[in-house]
Amino acid sequence: MPIPPVSPSPLAISGHTRVFMVAGDPVSQVQAPAIFNRIFQRHGVDAVLVPAQVAPERFVDFARTIMAAGNIDGLWLTIPHKTTLLPLLGHVDTAGHMAQSVNAVRRHADGTLEGGLFDGSGLVSALRHFGLEPRGRRVLLLGTGGAGAAIATALLDQGVAELALHDLGPRAAQLAQRLGDARVSVPGADPAGFELIINATPLGLQADDALPVDVSRIDPGARVFDILMKHRPTPLLRACAERGIQAHPGFEMLVQQVPDYLRFFRMEAIADTVQADLSEVRRHLQAS
Repeated sequence: MPIPPVSPSPLAISGHTRVFMVAGDPVSQVQAPAIFNRIFQRHGVDAVLVPAQVAPERFVDFARTIMAAGNIDGLWLTIPHKTTLLPLLGHVDTAGHMAQSVNAVRRHADGTLEGGLFDGSGLVSALRHFGLEPRGRRVLLLGTGGAGAAIATALLDQGVAELALHDLGPRAAQLAQRLGDARVSVPGADPAGFELIINATPLGLQADDALPVDVSRIDPGARVFDILMKHRPTPLLRACAERGIQAHPGFEMLVQQVPDYLRFFRMEAIADTVQADLSEVRRHLQAS
């Protein structure tokens, strides 16, 4: 009995295919391969993005090895690897330097590595998507880890009037010192008087997490942005809804970073096309 022909894969991979990897531990939650592989196919890019689960203690050796491969052009980085490769990088953008964290690494022709961090630019673009212009606003930023530091850097660059930082331990004060900007303060977590409150803490990942801020103290006309990417509303979003406070989830921040990754990996024309219409990226994330 003849063997029926195998249907060709819609993603044709050959020895010419450029390879990118998204590394994390775990990686089961990552959305990037589905998003970017669809973009590569739609725009005729002979490239593929594949996930790689690598334990923290093995990651530096892993990264050194794969970035020496001639057909592997770069890495997307997710938790817990976003700070690990900084000593190996020959150049880091301003946000990455301030946060001491990167979420993408590319190799130059001379073999040196460069890192970029797009959480801040993604957040600013997401705010504008929701009709929130950062310039001139009084902002309270909760959480000053890697994402929070990138967001703080971007908000200052976009001309906020005041940026208050809050975190556990000394991190907020340390970030304020690195930023070195008179608009930055470390007053505590009271949201009263702020026009925009941003949650960049992990509080809300678990259903029984405490709220990152006292929602009863938020001014009625203030807006809230929670960078957590959960399909169900986080406790903070639910509490804001109960008070009639307009609050936005974090998925749009990821959507807005897609063109930034493409530009970083030297796909400028495709980045411009995708940025002109991000609706397909939104539909994918909403359906996944």
